Amino acid sequence: MTTSGPFAVVSRRGEDRIRAGHPWIYRSDVVDVDATAGDIVSVVGGHQRVMGEAFFSDQSQITLRMVTTGEARFGERGWHDRIAAASRFRDSLKIDATAYRLVHAEADGLPSLIVDRYEDWLVLQALSQATERHLPAIVDALVELHAPKGILARNDPRVRTLEGLPQEVKVLHGDVPASIEVREGPVSYEVDPHHGQKTGLFLDQRENREAAARYARGKVLDGFSYTGGFALYLAPQCESVVALDASGDAVTRIAANAERNNLAHVTAREANVFDELRYFERDGTRFDTIVLDPPAFAKNKASVEKAIAGYKDINLRALRILNPGGVLVTCSCSYNVDESLFLQVLADAAADARANVTILEKRMQGRDHPVLLTVPETYYLKCLILRKR
Repeated sequence: MTTSGPFAVVSRRGEDRIRAGHPWIYRSDVVDVDATAGDIVSVVGGHQRVMGEAFFSDQSQITLRMVTTGEARFGERGWHDRIAAASRFRDSLKIDATAYRLVHAEADGLPSLIVDRYEDWLVLQALSQATERHLPAIVDALVELHAPKGILARNDPRVRTLEGLPQEVKVLHGDVPASIEVREGPVSYEVDPHHGQKTGLFLDQRENREAAARYARGKVLDGFSYTGGFALYLAPQCESVVALDASGDAVTRIAANAERNNLAHVTAREANVFDELRYFERDGTRFDTIVLDPPAFAKNKASVEKAIAGYKDINLRALRILNPGGVLVTCSCSYNVDESLFLQVLADAAADARANVTILEKRMQGRDHPVLLTVPETYYLKCLILRKR
């Protein structure tokens, strides 16, 4: 053995995954290990060849998450240097917003670490044993680089249980208020960092909202609206906007955000979007612009068939209530429903709706949520802007 300290030996299949550029090595491809939970280990292949370094988990099926390859070493300043590089990249994007993703896990060379910025506060998620164990170093790097007023750990995603970690929300540095006002282009939002979805907002849709605003007109329906992101962004150039969400708390927040932005023609209503689409179809209500941004219908492979039925249903009915010349902005954040499958679902919905539909734009998550070319799992958000002829 040519390495000292914690190590893991991988199979030939594991070596092949590393060479192909995928950072995840599953338990079945780890043939020997000498490490404790959260260690940064040397990864060794055949002929005692060092393949790089990885975060080690003694609980997850994803046992190794590669952070270097070859002879490169993560080192004591690894957290600082990777976060600094991620920050420089965000600065280069010249994002017109005070809320955006600062660190996007694998795509920024820091697997299982998410950091979002909300004005002068940072909200992070440590989703593996390694990022949990090294939180002090992560916080030190964030404080040194960004001097935030506070850092909140939104460590409540269920995926942490797969690592044997507790689901919890706690302040790691400074103070984090219950509500933060942020700006996204011309729109202001009130964000609840402690309890809101994800880390407070769906930041990955920012650029899709900007794109949708280029086409929006007339009467707008925003389904699965959450905090009203699409509704508020589209409203200034539209006649009226109806924003629907199944959560009463979300509807209250949409109404408050509409008032904050002086958008009196935005109406927020608590409703089941599936039921409302059927009602509009029967009632003869029609719209010129429709946005469908549902939660992930397929959170695993077993639920794909049911998800397909759900996506088809809402898009079929949306196309039926969309006026000729109208625009449908339709999204899927289900990784297990890939782009080609989503396009097929939309094609089937258009055929059943007897609608001639053209594609105006094919989009994905914003540039601050980069997609790694060799890691298909990082391409999860599909957004299609369609026109009904």
